[in-house]
Amino acid sequence: MTETMKAVAYTRSLSIDDPASLTDVVLDVCTLRPRDLLVDVRAVSVNPVDVKVRAGNDPQGTPKVLGFDAAGVVRAVGADVTMFAPGDEIYYAGNIGRPGTNSQFHAVDERIVAKKPTTLDFAQAAALPLTVITAWEGLFDKLRITAETTGTLLMVGATGGVGSVVLQLVRALVPGVRVIATAADEDAVEWVRSLGAAEVVNHRRDLREEVRRVAPDGVDYVFTAHSSGQVEIYADLLTPFGQIVAIDDPETIDVLPLKTKAISWHWEFMFARPMHDTPDLIRQHELLTRVAELVDAGSVRTTVTTVLSPIDAEQLREAHRLVETGHVRGKVVIAARS
Repeated sequence: MTETMKAVAYTRSLSIDDPASLTDVVLDVCTLRPRDLLVDVRAVSVNPVDVKVRAGNDPQGTPKVLGFDAAGVVRAVGADVTMFAPGDEIYYAGNIGRPGTNSQFHAVDERIVAKKPTTLDFAQAAALPLTVITAWEGLFDKLRITAETTGTLLMVGATGGVGSVVLQLVRALVPGVRVIATAADEDAVEWVRSLGAAEVVNHRRDLREEVRRVAPDGVDYVFTAHSSGQVEIYADLLTPFGQIVAIDDPETIDVLPLKTKAISWHWEFMFARPMHDTPDLIRQHELLTRVAELVDAGSVRTTVTTVLSPIDAEQLREAHRLVETGHVRGKVVIAARS
């Protein structure tokens, strides 16, 4: 007899205010691939990618389970698993090409999983994986920043999940880089300063003038969650041979203004490795393990700011509503139990 599980799915791309936008369903527990872990999911978080997929990828009536971030306990392992065993407490960000984490049980390749920080509970741990991987790959794989790097980095979208991790990773691992963070209201300014921002500029004003006020000689790096309409400003603010890494989805982007300064543009998409099963897939296991060590050492903290419970359609609709506002500081997490 096939084992079943509870899950939350969507069958049409509907407004999140529609009760049918996300619904409670019962599905079969999936069969494990050789390197898969079957996870008893204890907490998940909602990211902008969840909202984008729900709004732009209509499953035409077939239940589709969203969710990428998760923390939980290994329940069973595939035939070729070597790094984990049943009972291990783990955290990870999943694979956009496979069923999501908004379910009672979830299957995931062990190479993109790490043991969760021991100092965090499941809800606190579930806030981190997707944003940690995005921040780490953006800083160290794309911008090629190292422990010896010096200069100034402008973090645009600093109060979001990714920005909140970028600030902490730079503070912990790249002491020679000064970070300028964008934030507007008083609480947001306090948040980014607590995470490591050396300077804060108001993105609701003229960004060019705001940055020039604290960095008159320009910046060396831009990490941006908001690139639409900003390329000319970035080109003006960056020093020659500067670099930009972007994580958003602008409809179009014209990078020609970057040419005269030989500025490099990078895209960061943390699902690229698992989607394409790249030979270095285990890099995500390694970096999540390293960040867990940083968390347990007190150098990086969770970015959760809202915890809802339990993991059901009602709470996930509320989480999507919050993320859709575009004004969430840190992360929204849904825990199996409060």
